[in-house]
Amino acid sequence: MMELKGKKVLVVGLGKSGLAAALYLRRQGAQVTVSDVRSAEALAKEIPALIEEGISVEAGGHGLLTFRRQDLIVVSPGVPLETPELVQARNFGRPVIGELELAARFLKGKILAITGSNGKTTTTALAGEILKEAGLPTLVAGNIGVPVVGLIDESTADTWSVLEVSSFQLESTEQFHPKIAVILNITPDHLDRHGSFENYALAKERIFAAQDASDFAVLNADNARAAEAAARSHAPVFWISSSHAVAQGAWVENGNLVYRSAPDAATEIILPVAKIALKGGHNVENVLAAACAARLAGVRPDAIARAIENFKAVEHRLEYVATIDGVEYYNDSKATNVDATEKAVAAFAGGIHLILGGKDKGAPYSPLAALVRERVRAIYTIGAAAPKIEAELRGVVTIQSCETLANAVDAAAAAAKPGEVVVLAPACSSFDQFENYEQRGQVFKQLVSDLRDRKARNA
Repeated sequence: MMELKGKKVLVVGLGKSGLAAALYLRRQGAQVTVSDVRSAEALAKEIPALIEEGISVEAGGHGLLTFRRQDLIVVSPGVPLETPELVQARNFGRPVIGELELAARFLKGKILAITGSNGKTTTTALAGEILKEAGLPTLVAGNIGVPVVGLIDESTADTWSVLEVSSFQLESTEQFHPKIAVILNITPDHLDRHGSFENYALAKERIFAAQDASDFAVLNADNARAAEAAARSHAPVFWISSSHAVAQGAWVENGNLVYRSAPDAATEIILPVAKIALKGGHNVENVLAAACAARLAGVRPDAIARAIENFKAVEHRLEYVATIDGVEYYNDSKATNVDATEKAVAAFAGGIHLILGGKDKGAPYSPLAALVRERVRAIYTIGAAAPKIEAELRGVVTIQSCETLANAVDAAAAAAKPGEVVVLAPACSSFDQFENYEQRGQVFKQLVSDLRDRKARNA
Protein backbone atom coordinates (compact mmCIF):
# COMPACT_ATOMS: atom_id res chain seq x y z
CA MET A 1 0.00 0.00 0.00
CA MET A 2 1.40 3.41 -0.95
CA GLU A 3 2.51 5.78 1.78
CA LEU A 4 0.83 9.21 1.57
CA LYS A 5 1.99 10.96 4.74
CA GLY A 6 4.24 13.90 3.89
CA LYS A 7 4.03 13.29 0.14
CA LYS A 8 3.41 16.17 -2.24
CA VAL A 9 0.27 15.27 -4.20
CA LEU A 10 -1.43 17.26 -6.95
CA VAL A 11 -5.11 16.69 -7.76
CA VAL A 12 -5.99 17.83 -11.27
CA GLY A 13 -9.63 18.78 -11.81
CA LEU A 14 -12.04 19.76 -9.07
CA GLY A 15 -15.20 17.84 -9.88
CA LYS A 16 -16.92 15.58 -7.33
CA SER A 17 -14.19 12.96 -7.45
CA GLY A 18 -11.35 15.51 -7.44
CA LEU A 19 -12.73 17.22 -4.36
CA ALA A 20 -13.21 13.89 -2.58
CA ALA A 21 -9.70 12.76 -3.53
CA ALA A 22 -8.09 15.99 -2.31
CA LEU A 23 -9.83 15.81 1.06
CA TYR A 24 -8.98 12.10 1.48
CA LEU A 25 -5.31 12.68 0.63
CA ARG A 26 -5.11 15.53 3.12
CA ARG A 27 -6.63 13.34 5.86
CA GLN A 28 -3.85 10.84 5.16
CA GLY A 29 -1.23 13.52 5.83
CA ALA A 30 -0.30 14.43 2.26
CA GLN A 31 0.66 17.96 1.23
CA VAL A 32 -2.12 18.55 -1.30
CA THR A 33 -2.48 21.04 -4.14
CA VAL A 34 -5.49 21.21 -6.45
CA SER A 35 -5.20 22.57 -10.01
CA ASP A 36 -8.19 23.44 -12.21
CA VAL A 37 -8.55 25.40 -15.46
CA ARG A 38 -11.72 27.07 -14.15
CA SER A 39 -11.48 30.49 -12.53
CA ALA A 40 -11.50 31.12 -8.79
CA GLU A 41 -14.98 32.63 -9.22
CA ALA A 42 -16.26 29.42 -10.84
CA LEU A 43 -14.79 27.41 -7.96
CA ALA A 44 -16.11 29.72 -5.24
CA LYS A 45 -18.18 26.92 -3.66
CA GLU A 46 -15.30 24.45 -3.35
CA ILE A 47 -12.29 26.65 -2.50
CA PRO A 48 -13.19 27.61 1.12
CA ALA A 49 -13.47 23.95 2.24
CA LEU A 50 -10.10 23.17 0.63
CA ILE A 51 -8.31 26.17 2.14
CA GLU A 52 -9.74 25.31 5.56
CA GLU A 53 -8.16 21.86 5.30
CA GLY A 54 -4.78 23.31 4.36
CA ILE A 55 -5.03 22.42 0.67
CA SER A 56 -3.45 24.82 -1.85
CA VAL A 57 -5.58 25.79 -4.86
CA GLU A 58 -4.34 26.78 -8.32
CA ALA A 59 -7.28 28.14 -10.37
CA GLY A 60 -7.55 29.54 -13.89
CA GLY A 61 -5.03 27.19 -15.52
CA HIS A 62 -2.29 24.64 -14.90
CA GLY A 63 1.27 25.71 -14.06
CA LEU A 64 4.01 23.47 -15.41
CA LEU A 65 6.13 23.96 -12.30
CA THR A 66 3.19 22.94 -10.11
CA PHE A 67 3.08 19.61 -11.95
CA ARG A 68 6.84 18.99 -11.74
CA ARG A 69 7.11 19.55 -7.98
CA GLN A 70 4.86 16.63 -7.00
CA ASP A 71 5.52 13.09 -5.78
CA LEU A 72 2.15 11.93 -7.18
CA ILE A 73 -0.51 13.35 -9.50
CA VAL A 74 -4.15 12.26 -9.19
CA VAL A 75 -6.25 13.16 -12.21
CA SER A 76 -10.04 13.53 -12.21
CA PRO A 77 -11.98 11.52 -14.85
CA GLY A 78 -13.02 14.66 -16.75
CA VAL A 79 -9.40 15.67 -17.44
CA PRO A 80 -7.86 14.03 -20.55
CA LEU A 81 -4.60 12.19 -19.88
CA GLU A 82 -3.14 13.91 -22.98
CA THR A 83 -3.43 17.34 -21.35
CA PRO A 84 0.05 18.86 -22.11
CA GLU A 85 0.96 19.40 -18.46
CA LEU A 86 0.17 15.74 -17.65
CA VAL A 87 2.19 14.52 -20.64
CA GLN A 88 5.17 16.59 -19.52
CA ALA A 89 4.81 15.43 -15.92
CA ARG A 90 4.91 11.79 -17.06
CA ASN A 91 7.96 12.57 -19.19
CA PHE A 92 9.63 13.87 -16.01
CA GLY A 93 8.82 10.55 -14.32
CA ARG A 94 5.97 11.77 -12.14
CA PRO A 95 3.41 9.01 -11.45
CA VAL A 96 -0.08 9.92 -12.76
CA ILE A 97 -3.12 7.93 -11.59
CA GLY A 98 -6.88 8.50 -11.47
CA GLU A 99 -9.23 8.78 -8.50
CA LEU A 100 -10.44 5.21 -9.13
CA GLU A 101 -6.90 3.86 -9.00
CA LEU A 102 -6.15 5.86 -5.83
CA ALA A 103 -9.27 4.44 -4.16
CA ALA A 104 -8.55 0.89 -5.31
CA ARG A 105 -5.19 0.90 -3.54
CA PHE A 106 -6.84 1.52 -0.16
CA LEU A 107 -10.29 -0.03 -0.53
CA LYS A 108 -10.83 -3.17 1.61
CA GLY A 109 -12.95 -6.18 0.69
CA LYS A 110 -14.01 -7.30 -2.81
CA ILE A 111 -14.94 -5.23 -5.85
CA LEU A 112 -17.75 -5.88 -8.33
CA ALA A 113 -17.09 -3.42 -11.16
CA ILE A 114 -19.44 -2.67 -14.04
CA THR A 115 -18.72 -0.81 -17.27
CA GLY A 116 -20.32 -0.47 -20.69
CA SER A 117 -21.46 2.20 -23.09
CA ASN A 118 -25.01 1.95 -21.78
CA GLY A 119 -26.81 0.48 -18.78
CA LYS A 120 -23.98 0.93 -16.26
CA THR A 121 -25.90 2.94 -13.70
CA THR A 122 -29.03 0.77 -13.75
CA THR A 123 -26.99 -2.44 -13.54
CA THR A 124 -24.77 -1.07 -10.75
CA ALA A 125 -27.75 0.10 -8.70
CA LEU A 126 -29.54 -3.23 -9.22
CA ALA A 127 -26.45 -5.32 -8.38
CA GLY A 128 -26.06 -3.29 -5.20
CA GLU A 129 -29.70 -3.93 -4.26
CA ILE A 130 -29.34 -7.67 -4.90
CA LEU A 131 -26.27 -7.98 -2.68
CA LYS A 132 -27.98 -5.96 0.06
CA GLU A 133 -31.09 -8.17 -0.23
CA ALA A 134 -28.81 -11.16 0.38
CA GLY A 135 -27.46 -9.55 3.55
CA LEU A 136 -23.96 -8.92 2.22
CA PRO A 137 -22.16 -5.76 3.47
CA THR A 138 -22.46 -3.63 0.32
CA LEU A 139 -21.29 -0.18 -0.76
CA VAL A 140 -22.19 1.40 -4.12
CA ALA A 141 -20.17 4.17 -5.81
CA GLY A 142 -18.24 5.31 -8.87
CA ASN A 143 -19.59 6.97 -11.98
CA ILE A 144 -23.07 6.50 -10.44
CA GLY A 145 -22.46 9.78 -8.57
CA VAL A 146 -20.51 8.85 -5.42
CA PRO A 147 -16.67 9.12 -5.58
CA VAL A 148 -15.01 5.76 -4.89
CA VAL A 149 -12.57 7.33 -2.41
CA GLY A 150 -15.62 8.05 -0.26
CA LEU A 151 -15.98 4.32 0.41
CA ILE A 152 -12.48 3.71 1.76
CA ASP A 153 -13.18 4.51 5.40
CA GLU A 154 -16.42 2.48 5.40
CA SER A 155 -14.98 -0.60 3.69
CA THR A 156 -14.00 -3.73 5.63
CA ALA A 157 -12.55 -7.11 4.70
CA ASP A 158 -16.12 -8.41 4.27
CA THR A 159 -17.41 -5.53 2.13
CA TRP A 160 -18.51 -5.78 -1.49
CA SER A 161 -17.91 -2.46 -3.26
CA VAL A 162 -20.19 -2.32 -6.32
CA LEU A 163 -18.69 0.25 -8.68
CA GLU A 164 -19.88 1.83 -11.90
CA VAL A 165 -16.70 2.64 -13.83
CA SER A 166 -16.35 4.67 -17.03
CA SER A 167 -13.72 4.61 -19.76
CA PHE A 168 -12.44 7.94 -18.41
CA GLN A 169 -11.84 6.31 -15.01
CA LEU A 170 -10.43 3.06 -16.38
CA GLU A 171 -7.84 4.57 -18.73
CA SER A 172 -5.74 5.73 -15.76
CA THR A 173 -5.87 2.46 -13.76
CA GLU A 174 -2.90 0.20 -13.01
CA GLN A 175 -3.67 -2.04 -10.01
CA PHE A 176 -7.50 -1.75 -10.02
CA HIS A 177 -8.55 -5.36 -9.42
CA PRO A 178 -12.25 -6.32 -9.38
CA LYS A 179 -13.16 -9.81 -8.18
CA ILE A 180 -16.01 -9.63 -10.70
CA ALA A 181 -15.70 -7.41 -13.80
CA VAL A 182 -18.72 -6.79 -16.05
CA ILE A 183 -18.69 -5.31 -19.56
CA LEU A 184 -22.32 -4.78 -20.57
CA ASN A 185 -21.70 -3.58 -24.12
CA ILE A 186 -19.27 -1.49 -26.16
CA THR A 187 -20.70 0.84 -28.81
CA PRO A 188 -19.31 4.13 -30.20
CA ASP A 189 -19.10 6.81 -27.50
CA HIS A 190 -16.68 9.49 -26.28
CA LEU A 191 -14.84 9.47 -29.62
CA ASP A 192 -14.10 13.14 -29.02
CA ARG A 193 -11.99 12.09 -26.00
CA HIS A 194 -10.53 8.72 -27.05
CA GLY A 195 -9.90 9.49 -30.73
CA SER A 196 -11.17 6.16 -32.10
CA PHE A 197 -13.65 3.43 -31.29
CA GLU A 198 -10.85 0.93 -30.71
CA ASN A 199 -9.08 3.21 -28.20
CA TYR A 200 -12.39 3.59 -26.36
CA ALA A 201 -12.98 -0.19 -26.39
CA LEU A 202 -9.47 -0.89 -25.07
CA ALA A 203 -10.04 1.60 -22.24
CA LYS A 204 -13.16 -0.40 -21.31
CA GLU A 205 -11.14 -3.63 -21.33
CA ARG A 206 -8.86 -2.25 -18.61
CA ILE A 207 -11.61 -3.29 -16.19
CA PHE A 208 -10.18 -6.83 -16.23
CA ALA A 209 -6.50 -6.05 -16.88
CA ALA A 210 -5.40 -6.96 -13.31
CA GLN A 211 -7.64 -10.02 -12.94
CA ASP A 212 -6.38 -13.62 -12.71
CA ALA A 213 -7.86 -17.11 -12.87
CA SER A 214 -9.44 -16.76 -9.42
CA ASP A 215 -11.64 -13.87 -10.61
CA PHE A 216 -14.64 -13.64 -12.96
CA ALA A 217 -15.41 -11.65 -16.11
CA VAL A 218 -19.01 -11.20 -17.25
CA LEU A 219 -19.42 -10.29 -20.94
CA ASN A 220 -22.39 -9.75 -23.25
CA ALA A 221 -22.50 -12.45 -25.92
CA ASP A 222 -24.96 -10.33 -27.95
CA ASN A 223 -22.57 -7.37 -28.30
CA ALA A 224 -19.80 -8.06 -30.82
CA ARG A 225 -17.08 -5.84 -29.33
CA ALA A 226 -17.76 -6.89 -25.74
CA ALA A 227 -17.68 -10.56 -26.78
CA GLU A 228 -14.39 -10.01 -28.59
CA ALA A 229 -12.83 -8.87 -25.31
CA ALA A 230 -13.07 -12.45 -23.98
CA ALA A 231 -9.88 -13.35 -25.83
CA ARG A 232 -7.93 -11.00 -23.56
CA SER A 233 -9.46 -11.97 -20.21
CA HIS A 234 -7.23 -13.79 -17.72
CA ALA A 235 -10.33 -14.68 -15.67
CA PRO A 236 -12.94 -17.30 -16.62
CA VAL A 237 -15.66 -15.68 -18.73
CA PHE A 238 -19.35 -15.91 -17.87
CA TRP A 239 -21.75 -14.79 -20.56
CA ILE A 240 -25.11 -13.04 -20.68
CA SER A 241 -27.52 -13.20 -23.62
CA SER A 242 -31.14 -12.22 -24.15
CA SER A 243 -31.28 -14.24 -27.40
CA HIS A 244 -29.63 -17.65 -26.88
CA ALA A 245 -28.27 -20.12 -24.32
CA VAL A 246 -24.66 -19.72 -23.17
CA ALA A 247 -22.16 -22.27 -21.83
CA GLN A 248 -21.99 -20.58 -18.43
CA GLY A 249 -23.74 -17.44 -17.27
CA ALA A 250 -27.27 -16.05 -17.58
CA TRP A 251 -29.73 -15.95 -20.46
CA VAL A 252 -33.44 -15.92 -21.34
CA GLU A 253 -35.13 -19.26 -22.01
CA ASN A 254 -38.87 -19.98 -22.34
CA GLY A 255 -39.73 -16.59 -20.85
CA ASN A 256 -37.49 -17.07 -17.81
CA LEU A 257 -34.20 -15.57 -16.74
CA VAL A 258 -31.94 -18.58 -16.10
CA TYR A 259 -28.37 -19.21 -14.91
CA ARG A 260 -25.81 -21.99 -15.24
CA SER A 261 -22.57 -22.06 -13.23
CA ALA A 262 -20.64 -24.33 -15.65
CA PRO A 263 -21.22 -26.00 -19.02
CA ASP A 264 -22.09 -29.32 -17.30
CA ALA A 265 -24.11 -27.79 -14.43
CA ALA A 266 -27.89 -27.80 -14.06
CA THR A 267 -29.82 -24.73 -15.24
CA GLU A 268 -31.43 -22.64 -12.49
CA ILE A 269 -34.53 -20.50 -13.02
CA ILE A 270 -34.09 -17.06 -11.43
CA LEU A 271 -37.47 -15.52 -12.30
CA PRO A 272 -39.90 -14.95 -15.20
CA VAL A 273 -38.93 -12.04 -17.49
CA ALA A 274 -42.50 -10.73 -17.05
CA LYS A 275 -41.70 -9.95 -13.40
CA ILE A 276 -38.94 -7.48 -14.32
CA ALA A 277 -40.36 -4.04 -13.47
CA LEU A 278 -37.95 -2.08 -15.70
CA LYS A 279 -39.22 -0.90 -19.11
CA GLY A 280 -37.39 -1.75 -22.35
CA GLY A 281 -35.73 -4.82 -23.83
CA HIS A 282 -32.27 -3.38 -23.12
CA ASN A 283 -33.02 -3.61 -19.41
CA VAL A 284 -33.35 -7.38 -19.71
CA GLU A 285 -29.61 -7.41 -20.53
CA ASN A 286 -28.90 -5.19 -17.53
CA VAL A 287 -30.87 -7.53 -15.27
CA LEU A 288 -29.10 -10.59 -16.71
CA ALA A 289 -25.73 -8.99 -15.97
CA ALA A 290 -26.65 -8.02 -12.41
CA ALA A 291 -28.09 -11.50 -11.74
CA CYS A 292 -25.04 -13.27 -13.18
CA ALA A 293 -22.62 -11.11 -11.17
CA ALA A 294 -24.65 -11.63 -8.00
CA ARG A 295 -24.71 -15.40 -8.51
CA LEU A 296 -20.91 -15.33 -8.88
CA ALA A 297 -20.77 -13.37 -5.60
CA GLY A 298 -22.63 -16.26 -3.96
CA VAL A 299 -26.15 -14.81 -3.79
CA ARG A 300 -29.00 -17.36 -3.88
CA PRO A 301 -31.53 -17.22 -6.76
CA ASP A 302 -34.47 -16.38 -4.47
CA ALA A 303 -32.74 -13.25 -3.13
CA ILE A 304 -31.84 -12.21 -6.69
CA ALA A 305 -35.48 -12.62 -7.77
CA ARG A 306 -36.82 -10.57 -4.85
CA ALA A 307 -34.48 -7.67 -5.53
CA ILE A 308 -35.23 -7.66 -9.29
CA GLU A 309 -39.01 -7.68 -8.74
CA ASN A 310 -38.79 -4.71 -6.36
CA PHE A 311 -36.32 -2.65 -8.40
CA LYS A 312 -37.61 0.50 -10.13
CA ALA A 313 -35.97 2.62 -12.82
CA VAL A 314 -33.05 4.79 -11.76
CA GLU A 315 -33.59 8.54 -12.12
CA HIS A 316 -32.86 9.87 -15.65
CA ARG A 317 -32.88 6.34 -17.16
CA LEU A 318 -36.14 5.96 -19.11
CA GLU A 319 -37.84 7.41 -16.04
CA TYR A 320 -41.60 7.90 -16.25
CA VAL A 321 -42.42 11.53 -15.38
CA ALA A 322 -46.13 12.16 -15.94
CA THR A 323 -49.19 11.65 -18.15
CA ILE A 324 -50.75 14.89 -19.41
CA ASP A 325 -53.86 14.83 -21.63
CA GLY A 326 -53.20 11.17 -22.41
CA VAL A 327 -49.55 11.76 -23.42
CA GLU A 328 -46.80 10.07 -21.37
CA TYR A 329 -43.51 11.88 -20.70
CA TYR A 330 -40.23 9.99 -20.11
CA ASN A 331 -36.88 11.35 -18.94
CA ASP A 332 -33.90 9.47 -20.40
CA SER A 333 -31.38 12.28 -20.00
CA LYS A 334 -28.69 9.62 -19.36
CA ALA A 335 -29.06 8.57 -23.02
CA THR A 336 -25.92 10.50 -23.89
CA ASN A 337 -24.96 8.48 -26.97
CA VAL A 338 -26.67 7.15 -30.09
CA ASP A 339 -26.85 3.54 -28.89
CA ALA A 340 -28.61 4.59 -25.68
CA THR A 341 -31.13 6.61 -27.70
CA GLU A 342 -31.76 3.61 -29.95
CA LYS A 343 -32.57 1.55 -26.85
CA ALA A 344 -34.94 4.24 -25.58
CA VAL A 345 -36.78 4.41 -28.92
CA ALA A 346 -36.96 0.61 -29.07
CA ALA A 347 -38.67 0.55 -25.67
CA PHE A 348 -41.85 2.05 -27.21
CA ALA A 349 -44.04 0.59 -29.95
CA GLY A 350 -44.46 3.94 -31.71
CA GLY A 351 -45.97 7.42 -31.49
CA ILE A 352 -42.75 8.89 -30.10
CA HIS A 353 -41.98 12.60 -29.97
CA LEU A 354 -38.21 12.52 -29.52
CA ILE A 355 -36.07 15.32 -28.10
CA LEU A 356 -32.49 15.10 -29.40
CA GLY A 357 -29.40 17.26 -29.03
CA GLY A 358 -26.76 18.75 -26.79
CA LYS A 359 -22.97 18.64 -27.11
CA ASP A 360 -21.84 16.36 -29.95
CA LYS A 361 -19.51 13.49 -29.01
CA GLY A 362 -18.19 12.65 -32.47
CA ALA A 363 -20.38 9.67 -33.44
CA PRO A 364 -22.85 9.76 -36.37
CA TYR A 365 -26.62 10.02 -35.78
CA SER A 366 -27.56 8.24 -39.04
CA PRO A 367 -27.72 4.79 -37.32
CA LEU A 368 -30.95 6.04 -35.71
CA ALA A 369 -32.67 6.45 -39.09
CA ALA A 370 -34.35 3.04 -39.49
CA LEU A 371 -35.79 2.92 -35.97
CA VAL A 372 -36.81 6.59 -36.09
CA ARG A 373 -38.66 6.03 -39.36
CA GLU A 374 -40.51 3.09 -37.82
CA ARG A 375 -41.46 4.51 -34.39
CA VAL A 376 -40.95 8.28 -34.16
CA ARG A 377 -43.60 10.85 -35.14
CA ALA A 378 -41.30 13.86 -34.90
CA ILE A 379 -37.87 14.99 -33.66
CA TYR A 380 -37.28 18.19 -31.71
CA THR A 381 -33.62 19.31 -31.71
CA ILE A 382 -31.82 21.34 -29.05
CA GLY A 383 -28.30 22.54 -28.38
CA ALA A 384 -25.03 22.68 -30.30
CA ALA A 385 -25.43 19.33 -32.08
CA ALA A 386 -28.77 20.30 -33.66
CA PRO A 387 -27.42 21.19 -37.15
CA LYS A 388 -25.54 17.87 -37.41
CA ILE A 389 -28.57 15.87 -36.25
CA GLU A 390 -30.85 17.72 -38.68
CA ALA A 391 -28.43 17.14 -41.58
CA GLU A 392 -27.99 13.41 -40.89
CA LEU A 393 -31.68 12.63 -40.25
CA ARG A 394 -33.20 15.00 -42.82
CA GLY A 395 -36.05 13.35 -44.71
CA VAL A 396 -36.44 10.49 -42.24
CA VAL A 397 -39.10 12.20 -40.14
CA THR A 398 -40.38 15.71 -39.38
CA ILE A 399 -37.68 17.66 -37.52
CA GLN A 400 -38.37 20.87 -35.60
CA SER A 401 -35.41 23.02 -34.52
CA CYS A 402 -36.16 24.20 -30.95
CA GLU A 403 -32.78 25.41 -29.62
CA THR A 404 -33.76 25.01 -25.95
CA LEU A 405 -35.27 22.20 -23.90
CA ALA A 406 -38.16 24.44 -22.83
CA ASN A 407 -39.08 25.13 -26.48
CA ALA A 408 -38.80 21.42 -27.29
CA VAL A 409 -41.14 20.36 -24.48
CA ASP A 410 -43.73 22.96 -25.54
CA ALA A 411 -43.49 21.97 -29.22
CA ALA A 412 -43.75 18.23 -28.48
CA ALA A 413 -46.69 18.78 -26.10
CA ALA A 414 -48.52 20.79 -28.77
CA ALA A 415 -48.07 18.05 -31.40
CA ALA A 416 -48.51 14.86 -29.35
CA LYS A 417 -51.86 13.07 -29.34
CA PRO A 418 -53.35 10.90 -26.56
CA GLY A 419 -51.62 7.51 -26.48
CA GLU A 420 -48.32 8.93 -27.74
CA VAL A 421 -45.14 9.61 -25.75
CA VAL A 422 -42.67 12.47 -25.39
CA VAL A 423 -39.17 11.17 -24.71
CA LEU A 424 -36.02 13.11 -23.79
CA ALA A 425 -33.25 10.79 -25.06
CA PRO A 426 -30.72 13.31 -26.41
CA ALA A 427 -27.91 11.08 -27.86
CA CYS A 428 -25.52 13.84 -26.75
CA SER A 429 -23.74 15.04 -23.65
CA SER A 430 -25.30 17.95 -21.76
CA PHE A 431 -22.35 20.30 -21.41
CA ASP A 432 -23.41 22.93 -23.95
CA GLN A 433 -26.46 24.06 -21.96
CA PHE A 434 -26.34 22.19 -18.63
CA GLU A 435 -23.85 21.27 -15.90
CA ASN A 436 -24.48 17.54 -16.40
CA TYR A 437 -27.11 15.06 -17.54
CA GLU A 438 -28.70 15.10 -14.07
CA GLN A 439 -29.40 18.82 -14.30
CA ARG A 440 -30.78 18.37 -17.83
CA GLY A 441 -33.12 15.63 -16.57
CA GLN A 442 -34.22 17.73 -13.60
CA VAL A 443 -34.98 20.68 -15.87
CA PHE A 444 -37.01 18.41 -18.18
CA LYS A 445 -39.03 17.08 -15.24
CA GLN A 446 -39.67 20.62 -13.99
CA LEU A 447 -40.79 21.71 -17.46
CA VAL A 448 -43.22 18.77 -17.62
CA SER A 449 -44.50 19.62 -14.14
CA ASP A 450 -44.99 23.27 -15.16
CA LEU A 451 -46.83 22.09 -18.28
CA ARG A 452 -49.16 19.94 -16.20
CA ASP A 453 -49.87 22.89 -13.87
CA ARG A 454 -50.64 25.20 -16.81
CA LYS A 455 -53.00 22.64 -18.34
CA ALA A 456 -54.74 22.16 -14.98
CA ARG A 457 -55.25 25.92 -14.56
CA ASN A 458 -56.69 26.22 -18.06
CA ALA A 459 -58.98 23.20 -17.75
